[in-house]
Amino acid sequence: AGMTQRNAFRLSVIVCAHNEARYLPACLHSLLAQTRVPDEIVVVNNASTDETRAVAQQIPYVDVVDEPRKGLVVAREAGRRAATGDILVYLDADCRAPLTWLERVEQRFLRTPGLIALSGPYRYYDWDWWGRLLIRAYDFTLAPATQLLVLRIGTIFYGGNFAVRSEALEAIGGFDTSIEFHGEDTNLGRRLFAIGRVEIFHDCYLYTSARRYNAMGKGAVFRLYVRNFTSELLHHRP
Repeated sequence: AGMTQRNAFRLSVIVCAHNEARYLPACLHSLLAQTRVPDEIVVVNNASTDETRAVAQQIPYVDVVDEPRKGLVVAREAGRRAATGDILVYLDADCRAPLTWLERVEQRFLRTPGLIALSGPYRYYDWDWWGRLLIRAYDFTLAPATQLLVLRIGTIFYGGNFAVRSEALEAIGGFDTSIEFHGEDTNLGRRLFAIGRVEIFHDCYLYTSARRYNAMGKGAVFRLYVRNFTSELLHHRP
């Protein structure tokens, strides 16, 4: 939407938002401030009852798509259908992108032969030091170990921070909209991994909110993720 420059790829950034009027502006402004400007920003307004749509419309270069059927995976699929880029980059509405995030994502696709999708970890801007320490420890110890263990059958994939070639996403039939929420990222990673190279890159990190951990408690969230991750890999359903 008026931001096109001469680049190797056309990058579409997709933000799915259900009642995210409070968090969305910081997310969208962080995208507009990127050293590598997105060619397109699509906000999927997913059955919001707050000011999400109005907030998104007030920000320049943002295209708003309405998806009245509530559900994260349904919203992601609506974003996929609306976007026109060669590479679709997804982030959550409560994320804030470091200035060089998109530049790093694009560089990874340029430099990594056969790469069809990538994912990056989270850092938290509103969590206690203990939570942040736990996540960093996980990213650099447990995550790579798990990655080695599951490499034959799937991959770790962060649902709020990933980029995928649109043709690869089309080849696997898009998102599995029968999945409600938890486990959808592992499902997507596993299905993409079956047709090409999928990687995690630590330099493609995003800042995000720890609101789910703060609401549910660290232990409950960790257990939920582990349960869904294992179930998706072994039984192909979360």
